[in-house]
Amino acid sequence: MLTSIGLIATAFGMAVASALLPVISVEIFVIGLVVKSPEVPWWLLALVVTIGQIGGKLLYFYAARGVIRLPRFLQRKSEPGEHRGRWAAWLERFRVGCQTRPMWTGGVLLLSAVASLPPFLATCVAAGWARVPLSTFLVTGLVGRFVRFAALAVAPGAMIAWL
Repeated sequence: MLTSIGLIATAFGMAVASALLPVISVEIFVIGLVVKSPEVPWWLLALVVTIGQIGGKLLYFYAARGVIRLPRFLQRKSEPGEHRGRWAAWLERFRVGCQTRPMWTGGVLLLSAVASLPPFLATCVAAGWARVPLSTFLVTGLVGRFVRFAALAVAPGAMIAWL
């Protein structure tokens, strides 16, 4: 029992760390944990990793929204309205598109949360910048990430049973 609690707490820490530092792969950690410690319930592992991931990604979401003040070296050098080129026009159309088509926005966020296509970190930043409602971001992120990590947690057992 105590070992399972420690493993779950470690999984949570790895999930947050991997959300903040994309070079850390929580997916490999989940598969390794399931293989080495099958006593940990798959649904609990998936839930804990999901919450840790979304908690970490919320920092990117809020930073893109401008709620979290970034260190000086990460801040913009110019005012947002200074650059008026094709890129700025495209970004503004993207922001308006996200606000006028919430089903499309939710679908892209859900797809990204499940399959990481486009990369979930990038969609978290884009969602924050485009002022996607927090509820949309949380619901799609939690559902999608839970599906992803539940599938990963069940996969080794399913493969063993299939063979």
